[in-house]
Amino acid sequence: MPFSTWIARAVSFLAPFILTAAAACRPAAIEPTRWQSTLLSDHPLVGRIYDVRAGRMVDEAALRAALPKADFVLLGETHDNPDHHELEARLIRVLTAAGRRPAAAFEMLDAELQPAVDETVLRAPHDPDALARAVGWKRSGWPDFALYRPVFLAALDAGLQIVAANLPRRQAHAVVERGLGALDPAAREILEHAGPLTTEAAASLRAEMAESHCGTLPESALDDLVLMQRARDAELAERMLTAQGRGAVLVAGAGHVRRDRGVPLDLAREAPSRSSIAVAFLEVAPELTDPKAYSAAFSTETLPFDYVLFTPQEERQDPCAELRREHPRLPEAPSISL
Repeated sequence: MPFSTWIARAVSFLAPFILTAAAACRPAAIEPTRWQSTLLSDHPLVGRIYDVRAGRMVDEAALRAALPKADFVLLGETHDNPDHHELEARLIRVLTAAGRRPAAAFEMLDAELQPAVDETVLRAPHDPDALARAVGWKRSGWPDFALYRPVFLAALDAGLQIVAANLPRRQAHAVVERGLGALDPAAREILEHAGPLTTEAAASLRAEMAESHCGTLPESALDDLVLMQRARDAELAERMLTAQGRGAVLVAGAGHVRRDRGVPLDLAREAPSRSSIAVAFLEVAPELTDPKAYSAAFSTETLPFDYVLFTPQEERQDPCAELRREHPRLPEAPSISL
């Protein structure tokens, strides 16, 4: 038998085994019972976990192993995507199953609600619906509580302290009117320690504020919104630092958990001996199959998180559509929701 023929037959025989081995080496994607968001659910990145520092995909076991080692775990979501909340609940259960008992801090609860939260948890320790009623969730402006119920249930089932972590709205508006003097001393100190943003971070945050308001705000208003956002980050960090329990896990919008200018940066500055991991849940975009390409949405060279878990998109109306009809020069909505 000619040597070339022998080689061809050997390759043909071994090919199925080679492919099977290659598939086994590829990090497995997260597979929930079903994705609740249906747009782009067949996208090749859906369910995949990207380790930003390593620059490669990893499996869920790697993420499960990393999370309990951190003092602070920050989970960054798109607020109206139900899959993000299911995954947050899943990761909170990962932490508690590993023996961790962090406080569970929520951007969705203003800090002034803490007495109502504590009283309700004492009275109904395993009832997330009682908690929603006590804090007036229906009037809060956040998406329907049914989306958030799995996250609160995971925290309550584990007996975690529930921390109302966000800067109260009246205080946020006071910051715009009076500056840092409107903040509580601890949060003000965090912001003062931070100092001014870098030119790049300031430009990125101004662009984010302009985009989130459909490009309708005058340039003069953007700096006030940047200060408000930074004040919220400082309050979230302060509430995590002073929470009871062994560290804290934060549930917040992805913008708040950015390592380059969000809560992780404040935590690292105020508690340099304590570690943190930032996990972002990002909706896939149809034209982007390389995880590195998603950094453009954050105006950074690399994604500003430790891990990114990709999910389908939630179907939603363009919030700027009506304004765009009235003002045709408004920019298009972003392809990636932050």
